[in-house]
Amino acid sequence: MAHAKTSFVCLPCRASYKQPYPTREHNDRLCPRCAEPLIHVGSAFAAPRRRDTAAWRMLSLLLHAGVRFHKSCCGGPGYRPRTLGEARARMAYARATGEPFAKVLVRYEVP
Repeated sequence: MAHAKTSFVCLPCRASYKQPYPTREHNDRLCPRCAEPLIHVGSAFAAPRRRDTAAWRMLSLLLHAGVRFHKSCCGGPGYRPRTLGEARARMAYARATGEPFAKVLVRYEVP
């Protein structure tokens, strides 16, 4: 049986790679195009098209906030905002309430 794989992303190249899960010995992965470190995003990740700059900008915002795409027990990583407008509204809510930005980004509904 083949080993399970997970997704890694290179933001400068706008590329996604499926590779075996990181281990203690082999944790650092490098992009084959630019040799920059890859970011482990999780196994429930679906990469946007390379030319979709808005989607990659949104992905960069999510990854820098600490949001990843790991599977939960019942199907997928949960809610993730798809546009910068949604993210801005959630950021304003996080500032107003003092709730962590990463937590507000993954909520299904913001009051």
